[in-house]
Amino acid sequence: MISADASDNNFVSARPDLRLLPPFLDYLKVEKGLAPLTVSAYASDLTQFAGFLEAQKRALGSARRDDVRDFIQQLFANGVDGRSVARKLSTLRHFYRYLLLDHLVDRDPTLNITSPKQWKVLPKSLARDEVESVLENPATSSGGRVAEALAMRDRAMLEVLYAGALRVSEIIGIKLEDLKLEFGYVLVRGKGDKERIVPLGKASQAALTDYMRKARLTLLTARSSPLLFVGARGRKLTRQRVWQIVGRASYAAGRHASPHMLRHSCATHMVENGADLRTVQTLLGHSDISTTQVYTHVALDRLKSVYQKHHPRARKS
Repeated sequence: MISADASDNNFVSARPDLRLLPPFLDYLKVEKGLAPLTVSAYASDLTQFAGFLEAQKRALGSARRDDVRDFIQQLFANGVDGRSVARKLSTLRHFYRYLLLDHLVDRDPTLNITSPKQWKVLPKSLARDEVESVLENPATSSGGRVAEALAMRDRAMLEVLYAGALRVSEIIGIKLEDLKLEFGYVLVRGKGDKERIVPLGKASQAALTDYMRKARLTLLTARSSPLLFVGARGRKLTRQRVWQIVGRASYAAGRHASPHMLRHSCATHMVENGADLRTVQTLLGHSDISTTQVYTHVALDRLKSVYQKHHPRARKS
């Protein structure tokens, strides 16, 4: 945190991009009469934003509306609560309004930025190589027919979770009669008991075939169950168990993943590959397409990142 009592020279010499801060902080302290702790909070928020801009090769005086939006989105992604995000946005509004009135900038990048309360947090997703690592590393106890059967079951579940962007409650509720393996799809019952048909790719079909032929009967041990995925001795799987399976498989990817992250990863990767929102909406079982539209922001972020990295003139000054 930068002290509100620091001199202009200290600001400028340490970080030239912060040269606009001292006059503003003096304005808050002298003209607005704000308490030192409040002024210090303003300084902290603005320094954080300046650091974000620095990573984008931009300074406070040249910030754009997209920079403010990306900054807010990053805060949400890092777990900052809505109240704190709203405070930081308020700091930026006051700062740029002051600069605009003093003709120190020619535009206000916070203009028409909606309240953080109206923002949707971008879902966390895995990169494609991370997904591959998760799908290839189901963790089970070693040794014996049952352990091998559990490994086949876990691999099939992971493949289906990612292939169909399924929720936990949906995958543990799939019945044997819902699986149409020869036609490459499964019938899923989502929220509100709404049914939808979810296609299965080659990888998930192969994993399911292995599970059905070599593992399911071993897990049932002469018992019967209407469910597709079963636990040892034919028990019904719990939501907690599915979370454990995904969590343990994700350790090989170097991060802790959840079933919901596989769902979000499926949707994100489809949008990145050009899938239209209506198709993704149907796959996810969203009743309102506005819920699905969040994935366009994910895809755009990825597009901008790749563009900046690979376009020959993207960074040319």
